[in-house]
Amino acid sequence: MKKDESDLRIMEEKERKELQDRYIRFDWAIKRLLRQKANFDVLDGFLTVMLGEEIKIVEILESEGNQESADDKFNRVDIKALNSKGEIIIVEIQNTREIHYLERILYGVAKAITEHISLGEGYQQVKKVYSISILYFDIGVAFTGVDHVDLDAARECGVKVSNAAGYSTQAVAELALCMMLSLLRNVPQVAGRCRQGKTKDGLVGCELRGKTVGIVGAGAIGTRTAELCKAFGCRVLGNKRHLTGKEPSFIEFMPLEELLSQSDIVSLHCPLTAETRQLINADRLGMMKQGAYLINTARGGVVDSAALAEALKNGYLAGAGIDVFETEPPLDPAHPLLQAPNVLATPHVAFASEESMEARAAIVFSNLSNWMDGKQENVIL
Repeated sequence: MKKDESDLRIMEEKERKELQDRYIRFDWAIKRLLRQKANFDVLDGFLTVMLGEEIKIVEILESEGNQESADDKFNRVDIKALNSKGEIIIVEIQNTREIHYLERILYGVAKAITEHISLGEGYQQVKKVYSISILYFDIGVAFTGVDHVDLDAARECGVKVSNAAGYSTQAVAELALCMMLSLLRNVPQVAGRCRQGKTKDGLVGCELRGKTVGIVGAGAIGTRTAELCKAFGCRVLGNKRHLTGKEPSFIEFMPLEELLSQSDIVSLHCPLTAETRQLINADRLGMMKQGAYLINTARGGVVDSAALAEALKNGYLAGAGIDVFETEPPLDPAHPLLQAPNVLATPHVAFASEESMEARAAIVFSNLSNWMDGKQENVIL
């Protein structure tokens, strides 16, 4: 029995230590709160929501800690409160990392873990220790698009969002141009013919020079694509939600319907939003010139894939270069565009080059570093 009791004590002590190790490390944000004499009502509401029961703050006690981790020293703050049952609640917070804004504490908490600690019969009230952890205060998106981020939830929680704008401008523009050239010159087909010991018969293609290219979404990537097309001797049309007056003079801006009806090649470079989802649907595909080509290096959801596949199968459109789909690759082999003729399909590679990956890393690290210094860059929210 004595051995069992000893083992039980060891187990209890281990559990206590694990709980202690789980305490959150904030930094001096709680101290900032104390210095600012924040209204207890704010903290009451914060704790009530986070801990799932009605809480009333009694007092906040700040005590200097003398523990030391491998990297730093920290201080502890105790928030003493009563819950709806009259039980004493102690929320203990340890601080090690710099957090600049109080609202990041009030809105950034992702979860709360409740533990009950038995302190012996000498205590008439139950002491609860809540370990609170923060998921994140800033979302650094390592892409240009942010349609995979719940911006409404981030806004509600006070979470800042930055993207890696500009890292893949050249890479995406080059692949869009590559797709145009490959489709016009029947590169996939003639490559296959060559491997089969055959000739080019029936597959003589066209030049890009002299073609009219419509750019839908003339932001940084769309504009760079337009510049490359212009260098090849194309007439370039553009469609953009808001003109700033700083757009290149060689791009002729017009309504989408006019652009579709005049373009030999339509290249999509717009973000995926509620307004652009399935922007290129059956009706708008019908507005395109017969025998035209569609290039999509933007977002898969911008195009109605089934409608595009049908336009390719019935011969209305000559071909399509598709780098993005409704879901990320690998794709279901039964995807309609993989079953349609003359589709140059790539598994979302437009952004990916050695140069763009290096640029992306530099931008993301710069975003995080500047955010920690209170200077957010590439702001989405």
